Amino acid sequence: MPEEEKKGQAFLDKFAEISGRIGSEVHLRSLRDAFSTIMPLYILAGVAVLINNVVFPLFLSGDALANAQFWGNSLTQGTLSVSDLLLCAAIGYRHAHNVGFKADIACAVVALASLFVTMPQAVEVTVEESGAVQLTGGLFSTANTGTNGLFTAIIVGLLATMLFTKLAGIDKLKINLGEGVPPAVADSFNVMIPMLLTLGCFGLVSTILHVGFSTDIATLVKTFVQAPLQGLNSNIWGVVTIYTFANLLFCLGIHQSAISGVLAEPMLTILITENMAAYASGGFGAIQPDHYMNMQIVNTFGLIGGSGCTLCLLIATFLFSKNKTSKSIAGLAIGPGIFNINEPVIYGYPIVYNLPLMIPFVLIPDLFMIITYFCTAAGLINPCVVMVPWTTPVFLSGFLATAGDFRAVILQVVLVAMGIAIYLPFMKVHERVMAKQAEEAEAAAA
Repeated sequence: MPEEEKKGQAFLDKFAEISGRIGSEVHLRSLRDAFSTIMPLYILAGVAVLINNVVFPLFLSGDALANAQFWGNSLTQGTLSVSDLLLCAAIGYRHAHNVGFKADIACAVVALASLFVTMPQAVEVTVEESGAVQLTGGLFSTANTGTNGLFTAIIVGLLATMLFTKLAGIDKLKINLGEGVPPAVADSFNVMIPMLLTLGCFGLVSTILHVGFSTDIATLVKTFVQAPLQGLNSNIWGVVTIYTFANLLFCLGIHQSAISGVLAEPMLTILITENMAAYASGGFGAIQPDHYMNMQIVNTFGLIGGSGCTLCLLIATFLFSKNKTSKSIAGLAIGPGIFNINEPVIYGYPIVYNLPLMIPFVLIPDLFMIITYFCTAAGLINPCVVMVPWTTPVFLSGFLATAGDFRAVILQVVLVAMGIAIYLPFMKVHERVMAKQAEEAEAAAA
């Protein structure tokens, strides 16, 4: 192997190794796993928002519409309005599982209790008669329990679980009740003191912030953590950069979720949940421009047919390829590809370590996300306000994600046509390489 080729291979191997370490980092992995756990609830909320605001108004109005929408509002209340609490508990459970801590339920309880400890003990309430705003105790606001508080849930959930598991590992803090005690009772006493100490620490921090600075943890997180991170992940260029490296990593044989799943998807998911909450409460007029980039844009427009938009490659193969092997693989992969499952293409065509096809595989998703973002910002299509399953086929996904906007379907048609046109010359180069390799193999055999 030439020296330059060896250096290039060494760089790719090092890049893959570093990326793999990032993807396996326990805290990021716990965050990704927690979002995966509660993802079905977000999808349910998206269905409820879609039916409430698109389907019901087609044939209902007035009191009948309001009564029917109670159904969707109930589901929204049980999903989006408490998503902060659900995520925090899921983070505690998943982190305990990932670090091998046996009392995983206890971690979920501690994380959730710690989150409540950090919330303000009085919230602002507007009096209907006078319109005056007054502080009222004994209430929890959805501003802290819903989608606006997800960053607080992430930080408190991780910190509380880390502290609790650390303290629970100290033998002197365990209470041994001896033999003959039911296991559930023994386990609860083993973690009692670490649980009390963990909650006490969060209570102390909350007290200091309230008494000394008239603030709380949620406010600090929103100011110094949430705003900068949302700015990065709602920025199209930041998202494109992350997915460029993620898809390049996939071309090296490591799943793209090792990068995008931990660096982008959690924050982009928060943005689509906020879009859903805003649309559920006030329609498109309540949606802020910062939410034009979200997880649904990536899934619906940036990953058509899966990573690398390989559905376009399959269609190009059926229409223009003369290679029997490629057509056979495309025939096997088209079924899963319609539902955005494209591992058969990536490893069977293959895309992995195939330079001609690696180029469009990496660049096409970036191009599609950029086009969709600016079409959304320009008002050419509705913003994505519904989270639909990532396996939803193209065209249907665009219609549902934008709350029934047919313009989004037209955009997807245009994007698929562009993807076919871009993949085509690289597919031809790939087939020439295959033909040349076949000739060389025959010559060597002769």
